[in-house]
Amino acid sequence: MTRWWDSDVGHSFRTSPMAIVAAAIAFVCVFCALFAPWVAPHNPLDLTTLELSDSRLPPAWIETGSARYLLGTDDQGRDILSALMYGARISLVVGIVSVLISVVVGVLLGLIAGFKGGWIDAFLMRLCDVMLSFPAILVALLIAGVGRAMFPDADESLAFGVLIVAISLTGWVQYARTVRGSTMVERNKEYVQAARVTGVPSWRIMLRHVLPNVTGPVLVLATIHVATAILTEATLSFLGVGVPPTSPSLGTLIRVGNDYLFSGEWWITIFPGVMLVLIALSVNLLGDWLRDALNPRLR
Repeated sequence: MTRWWDSDVGHSFRTSPMAIVAAAIAFVCVFCALFAPWVAPHNPLDLTTLELSDSRLPPAWIETGSARYLLGTDDQGRDILSALMYGARISLVVGIVSVLISVVVGVLLGLIAGFKGGWIDAFLMRLCDVMLSFPAILVALLIAGVGRAMFPDADESLAFGVLIVAISLTGWVQYARTVRGSTMVERNKEYVQAARVTGVPSWRIMLRHVLPNVTGPVLVLATIHVATAILTEATLSFLGVGVPPTSPSLGTLIRVGNDYLFSGEWWITIFPGVMLVLIALSVNLLGDWLRDALNPRLR
């Protein structure tokens, strides 16, 4: 059995410096996010360890008095470096979970629309057109308003649910359209016709025969969509719709730092912004490489 490292995709990865650098940056960000309780020098979620006297301290190389904080502190006295690690965890969880939900819903609806055709295909595609007219930010604002009105005493888990539902509701459309187009090509091929003649049920043909042949574009689209979901989460948190201010999300850190940007405390918003750019850029570059690796004709 050919190992991944010796396959065409592995060879493409080894010969692409851009993919290697992007994978290294993404690995460091994901590693720090997953193992933040052990890697981070401080715990920004433990309010008992915060001291207001340490708020808005500059990075360690600017003022020796803040040597404990390499990247400085925010307005609550939280270590920026530790907050970035915990904030990246929140952004990655929201992004990955919302993309997984979008992939499952979009792939299933796309398979049904492309394989069945007829009025089912027309109805699902019109539903896609309707969903495309509602951006994720507008959907999140609507869901957040309804959720706060119905559950005024809800905890912060409601905010995470709002983010995931809002991103998923607007993200499945791209997968449905992509899978529908590929399924319409695959359903007319000989192996599908042979399965139909032998009496194989339609659902089994879709899941066991058609689905493996349409997953290539889905993988590429999901990789790029993770970066888009992370940026959407940061935007919503910046607007105050996402995670609460007590959670050190990248979007909330940028929003807090924006209030102190013109007073000289630039590190509160600059470092979270750089972290957000590195995560999104590395994931997008990996998506571009994966697209070229899976389809060499695009090179």
